[in-house]
Amino acid sequence: MTKKAFILLALLVSFGFGFAFKSMLTKEPGDDSKMKRVTGIGGIFFKCNDPQKMRDWYSRHLGLNTNEYGAVFEWFQGADSTKKGFTQWSPFSAKTKYFEPSTKDFMINYRVDNLEALVNQLRKEGVVIADSIETYDYGKFVHIIDIEGNKVELWEPDDVEFEKLGIQLGAATTK
Repeated sequence: MTKKAFILLALLVSFGFGFAFKSMLTKEPGDDSKMKRVTGIGGIFFKCNDPQKMRDWYSRHLGLNTNEYGAVFEWFQGADSTKKGFTQWSPFSAKTKYFEPSTKDFMINYRVDNLEALVNQLRKEGVVIADSIETYDYGKFVHIIDIEGNKVELWEPDDVEFEKLGIQLGAATTK
């Protein structure tokens, strides 16, 4: 091997080791910071005195296509614009217990990619997991409690099945 080739090889190897060493120094063991967490808003839920009147008002004045659960917004995913995504909008009775233990009048549902992996990571980080993962045809759900006591819903959606369910119910989406 020539001296020039040997020097070039030594530089490349030391450059590579430098990146590897830096990566080892800056990455914590078990660091899942690269793991996708929230990918979008899955739903907005809020308390009101008369959910039916609220749905009617939003339908009449803002053009939402409402059904007995609220309204579903249909959109196309940024990562793959051939795939649909959905966001649920739902007024709940002011007397609902669904938001408990939170005392707030709202709850946000966030879309996630891998609910089991995320819940495992959140447990490691000390986040309160309010219940266990529930699985339905249209996705998996779990609730967590944020640092101010708000109940937050996490949803790993199956948008194809969610759309089928809406069609079965005869529910039009808002586009």
